[in-house]
Amino acid sequence: MPTKLVNQKTVLEGVKRLNKEYPNAKYYLNWSTSLELFVAAMLSPQVRDEVVNVCTPKLFTKYKTAKDYANASLKEFIETIKPISFPAMKAVRIQKACKILVEKFNGKVPDTMEELTTISGIGRKTANTILMNAFGKVYGIPVDTHVIRVSYRFGWTKNKDPDKIEQDLMKIIPKEHWKKIAYQLKAHGRAICQAPIPYCSKCFLSDICPKNGVTKKY
Repeated sequence: MPTKLVNQKTVLEGVKRLNKEYPNAKYYLNWSTSLELFVAAMLSPQVRDEVVNVCTPKLFTKYKTAKDYANASLKEFIETIKPISFPAMKAVRIQKACKILVEKFNGKVPDTMEELTTISGIGRKTANTILMNAFGKVYGIPVDTHVIRVSYRFGWTKNKDPDKIEQDLMKIIPKEHWKKIAYQLKAHGRAICQAPIPYCSKCFLSDICPKNGVTKKY
């Protein structure tokens, strides 16, 4: 069945309803400095947010600066983040990224998309997340698995590639909503528009959603 895309009016109505339902949606990982956010965001792929938030307090107490991460014992670092999926791979990536922070950015997390995406392990999604939350700079929309799934079902995009989805969303959603929309879509994806089977019967967007790709629903 071909993907059905909805019109601009329907998109804006969807954004309005999401704003009403999830007014306090925000970034889901705990952090207090730009470096902590930088590290937490790199730990987050393919693991529940709650698991990351359990691990990071000990990690952030142990390592305070980019240099601390860069010079850490890899074995100890891996042990500290052991509950997180792929701890060895992520520890290596974070160390490599923090070495770049030390060597190229005086140990500081840069605050531009261009600089952040030159760092190994930092893609556009993670860069968007850091810029938006640590620096208040909105360059785009972070696209995670929930955003991919929900925006496709909503008919806001026909793409499955995160970069293409981001471009699609940026064209149809006013910029003043970019900072919250990803977290609202994530909240909706967790509560109702779940994978693999969504709860369409209790969805406040069911009447304006084409339900692209939905073959079974509650």
